[in-house]
Parts: sequence; C-alpha cells; structure tokens
Amino acid sequence: MAIMDFHGTSSRGEEVRIVYFEQRAARSAFAFAIVGDDLPRIVHWGRPLADPRTLVAAADALRPQRVSGALDETAWPSILPTQAEAWTGSPRFVVRAGGMELFCRFAVTDVRIDDDGVTVDARDAEQGVRILWRCELRESGLVRQRMTVVNMRSGELEIGTVELAFPVPADMTEILTTTGHHLRERSPQRQPFTIGRFQKASLVGRPDFDSSLLLNVGRTGFGFTHGEVYSVHVAWSGNSLMAAERLPYTSGLIGGAEALAGGEVTLCAQGGAGDDGERYTTPWLYGAYGEGLNEVAARFHAELRTTHAQWRAELGVPEKPRPVILNTWEAVYFQHDFGTLKVLADKAAASGVERFVVDDGWFGGRRDDTAGLGDWWVSQDVWPDGDHSLKALADYVHAKGMEFGLWFEPEMVNPDSAMYREHPDWVLRPTANRLPMQGRNQQVVDLTNPQAYEYVYGCMDALVTELGIDYIKWDHNKYVTEAVSPRTGRPAVHGQTLAVYRIFRDLKTAHPGLEIESCSSGGGRVDLAILSLADRIWASDCVDPVERADIQRYTSLLVPPEMIGEHVGASPAHSTHRATSQQMRMAMAFFGHLGIEWNLLKEPQSALDELGVWVDAYKRHRADFAHGTVIHGDEADPAVRVDGVVSASGERAVYRFTQLTTSQTYPAAPVRLLGLDPDADYLIQPLACNIGSGEPFTQIGNGQSELGWWNSQGIVMNGEALAAFGLRPPCIHPANAVLFSATRV
Repeated sequence: MAIMDFHGTSSRGEEVRIVYFEQRAARSAFAFAIVGDDLPRIVHWGRPLADPRTLVAAADALRPQRVSGALDETAWPSILPTQAEAWTGSPRFVVRAGGMELFCRFAVTDVRIDDDGVTVDARDAEQGVRILWRCELRESGLVRQRMTVVNMRSGELEIGTVELAFPVPADMTEILTTTGHHLRERSPQRQPFTIGRFQKASLVGRPDFDSSLLLNVGRTGFGFTHGEVYSVHVAWSGNSLMAAERLPYTSGLIGGAEALAGGEVTLCAQGGAGDDGERYTTPWLYGAYGEGLNEVAARFHAELRTTHAQWRAELGVPEKPRPVILNTWEAVYFQHDFGTLKVLADKAAASGVERFVVDDGWFGGRRDDTAGLGDWWVSQDVWPDGDHSLKALADYVHAKGMEFGLWFEPEMVNPDSAMYREHPDWVLRPTANRLPMQGRNQQVVDLTNPQAYEYVYGCMDALVTELGIDYIKWDHNKYVTEAVSPRTGRPAVHGQTLAVYRIFRDLKTAHPGLEIESCSSGGGRVDLAILSLADRIWASDCVDPVERADIQRYTSLLVPPEMIGEHVGASPAHSTHRATSQQMRMAMAFFGHLGIEWNLLKEPQSALDELGVWVDAYKRHRADFAHGTVIHGDEADPAVRVDGVVSASGERAVYRFTQLTTSQTYPAAPVRLLGLDPDADYLIQPLACNIGSGEPFTQIGNGQSELGWWNSQGIVMNGEALAAFGLRPPCIHPANAVLFSATRV
C-alpha cells in the first residue's frame, strides 16, 4: 500500500492536509482532508488517481456555500458529523456525563502515519473528551475505520452512540439491503435513496436473520455485474445498526455503529494528572467500492482469506482442502445411539465424507430441546462408558479416516438443567426476580461473569482433548433480550460479544487446527468479526435448494464460498416439504463448503452411488472454490440464476444454471458467462457428474432435440464472445440445476 501526504492552503487561508491511500493492484484508493483543525473529511473513494496531489484543492472544490435560512456554515460532513460542524441529521456522537448529553467540537491535535494506515488524534479539551480515529486501506481494497473514545474528565463518561460515516456521490440514488427470517435469510430489497434516513438495526444480541450483511448504495439499477456501488459493513456480532442518510444540504452518508443500551459502556474517570481514563473502541466499519456487486464481494472474500491465512501461519496450521461434512441433525435429530451412528459413519465414509459431526443431544439430560442445555458432559444414558461411548464413536470415526465434530451451544442454558439449578445467577436477566422471555426453552448464560466463562470454556476445552474433537459446530438459538448481567447490574451484550470472541480465540489457540463453525439458528450470526475467528458459517437451517439459491447468493456478498456451509438434504426438504431432484440438491451445494444433512441409512444404493460421484467431482474443484472469484449474473429472466467460480489463475471456471420456475422464454434464453479472459478461448462442456442431465426425455430435462454443446466433447468459444452473447443453457424443468465448466485451451 502507498500512503501519500500532501499539504496546501485553501482560498480562506486555512491549512489543508490530504492523506491519500492507494492499493493499485486492488484498483482501490481513498483520501481524506483535514482542513484547519477540523475532523477528517473523505474527499476521494474509488479508483487510484493519476495525480492525487490535486486533492489539496478539495477544500475549495467540495466545501458548500452558505445558504439562506440555515447556519453560517453549511454541513460538509466529517467522518463523525456533529452539530458543531452544522450537521442537523440523526445524532451520530452521543456521550453523557452525569446524565447530561455533551455536544462536542473536536480539534485535531496529531496525525500519525504508519505502514498500515493513519491515526488521527482529536480532542474537545474543554469537555474532556478525546477521540482516536483509525483508518486503513487493506490489501483487498476495502477501507476500514474505527474510533476510540477516551475519557479525560474527572467523572464518568457514558457512551451512547459513535456512528462513523462514509460519504457517497450524489448520483448514488438506490439502496440495496437484505431482509429475512428463520429459513429465509438474505432476501434482497431495494428502495430509492431519498432525503431522510434509512436504517437497519439488530437488537437481539446478534446480527440476526434480518441483518443486511452489506448496506449498498449505487446508481439506480446497479447489479452484480454493472453499476458503481458503495457498500458498508459493521464487523460486530452483537447489537448494531447500519444506515444511509441524506439531508437537503448534503449528499448521502452511509455508515454504522454498535448499538449500545443506556449505561452499557461507561468510562471511568482519568487517574492522576495527565492520565487518560478508560476508553471504548467501536467495531471496524468496512467500506467497499466496486463496479457491480461482484467486485465488492471479491474484496470481502480477499479480506477474509488473508485473515485466515495469517491466523493459520501464527498457529503453524497448514492450509488444507475443505473437508466434506456429514452432520447428523436432519439424519437422526435427537435419536442418538452408538449402533446407528456407527453405521451412518460407514455410509458417510463410503460416500467420500471426510468429517463426521454429531449434533445436538449427546450431553446431560438432553433428549429433546426442553432440558439439559448447559450440562456439558457426555450423557451416560445415551453414550455409556465402554464400547458404546461417545469416545468409542470418535475413535471409530477417526479410524475410518474422518475428522470428528461435535455440536455445542455454549451461550445458552435450559432452566431444566443442573447448571441452571446450581447457578441461576449465571443467567442474563432484567431483574432479580424475572427472566427474559424464553425462546426454544432457553435463557442466555452471562459469559461476562468470570465463573460462568471458566465453566463453559473448561468443559469445552476438556472435551476437545478427551474426545479428540477436530471441529465444533457452535450454535446460538435464542434472541438475547433484556440482557442485564446480575453480577454488574448493567446491560451486557457488549461484554457478552467480547466473551464469545475470547472463547473462540482461546479454544483455537489451545488446540491448533481445531475448526469452529458459527451457526445461529442457521444464518443468524454472520459478520466479519465472527468470520475472522470461525472457519465457516451455516447459511440457513433451510436446505431446500430452491430457497437456498438466493440465500447462498446474497450471503456470498460477504462470505467466500469455502466458508459457506452448503449441504445436500433429503427430499422432501424438512423445512419446506418441497420435493426436488437429487441433481438439484447436489448442484446447489456444489460451490460452497459441501456437506450432507441427510439420513443415508434410508436411501437406496443408487442414490448413494450418485452422491459419491458428485462428492468426487466437488473434491476435484474445491481448491478453485477456496481461492477463486465468485461470479453472479444479472439475468433479465427472474426465473433463472447463473452463478460461477473462476479459478484464481483464470484457467478454469465452473458455472451453475438454475431454473427456479418456468420462464416466459421457452426454452431459456442464452446466458452470459462472465469472469473469463476475453482474449482466451475456452472449452465449454458439462461436468461429467451431470452430463446426462438436460438431454431430451431425461429426468430433469424437457428439451425435445439435442443441445449441440451438451456432450463430452463440448465446444470451444472465445471468452469475449461468451460474455457478450453467451450460450444456450439446457432446457430443464423448474427447480433443477446443471453444472458446466470452462477450461482455457
């Protein structure tokens, strides 16, 4: 990364300082101006500039004129707009002393540039509040910023809101977010970016199903492949908000913050003379610029891949292919026993599975979801010591050449449990005599309590060692509401979130190579902070492949494919009762971290044989999925989807054509194949695992003549032609998908 520092003078005689960041390989640049001693204002965000020195003129080029009926200065928002700089929109910096809100005017006192970014020190000396703003341009091309608030007062300082902002050009006129609920996460929604404030907040202790992983604004009609777009993401796994706001006096701002309850974070006073008091640091706010959402997504994927590569290097853990998983939940639910799971493990290994995960029901009195949660010891009723113990099953799984995984829900407890009966004070509650409303018969363990933390961590640590656990499926099934710690009497979501991060780090440090999945009733906790620690997420409890088509597509705006759990389930699907072909179920799970959520004991050998063929095909391509570029098409036909992954070298690609419903066009119109080298020629052919699909009179196809390229010979076409007019996909029935490859020749 290059960081350049320029100085000049505005027409008003003010000193102007420009700090310009550039990642030329990522085609990304960012700059801010400090005018006088004002807080930084972002003056460039986009592609690298030929002559960034000219940004010194930004104070004159971008500062608005005074207008009638307003203040002496018209708002030109900084990274933390306040009323002191004429901001009259929603309050973005709220702090209180003695219950009284302070209105701060910050003056920059120092700017420190290092190899990774810039730290700006600013103070309101009269009111005793100091802020440290950190800004970095990452190798991925992402910009990230966060702020530390320091108490320099003689009394306490309560933190209410610290909402950082990025400005966007005035012609960014459309907002794209996602909404959702359990079993239907990441459903896209669009609206105009008009005057006013659009906000999405999550106040249930996690990002939740309705979370928009990204808040995107762009030119009206922007899509995956076209249109300028600016996106933000709050890297925080607790309560948070993201917002887009425009005033009559300003172009738009996009940003976000942690959402804090009153009294949740209160900074104690400074110590002796000259000593700072306590401090609060916001989550990172990430910003991405791109031409279309595919470029934005590629930046987030690169960021996460780099983060995990660094983590593996620190722990001395080599990279390995993503192991194919079998998870026992939809296979047997709570009906565990050694004999059943032993035979299921045999079927799994024969199908090419490399990791066998035992889900809920192995511990305490947990025979259903009403009891036992929190009693983290192996149930003697289900797994008695000896030849039929859980340890015996783990050893058997390991002997079959598979890794062994186990389900936990460390943050939760059933009131009907030994843990709760012995330690009712370890549960978050609004008053001494009232519990929060339950969900799934659960309450939330107060992990900010050191005793509760040590109990949960100690149980997990011991079991990882005792059973040789390679993988933890970490679940989180209850909304965190009325979350007050009995130990402190304060709201505790902030501290609870930090405690979860700590357990992840502690377990993975103590057991190098241990992998952990973030599951939260499916896709309820997906953000960059948890993803920097977790090895994958469970995108949704719904494995219906029709529903998954968009759940996985919009989850991949943030999460790279190798970190998205995508499983082959039963038909009809347990969550929707929709019947689908095995071909559709396997094709929809192909690009991600492939798994099986299916009782193989009830399937005919022909289905298992077909499954094995697809698992083998996945293994041949998974290295490309773990390093390649995700491509989603902008199809005019709402009935179809085209998704793909192009290898990092550009030599290979795999595409999926999905026919969700019937189309107005019959057969389906040609589709563009994007992401290929326009100057190269490519062999296009069906993947061998589904070469029979889509031909006339087969199970999933309804074409009545041959499709000229749908055979083992395929066709050779130029990358530019494939992106321009594309090729005709097979004519297939609704709720079906086919896979095909492109290989440079």
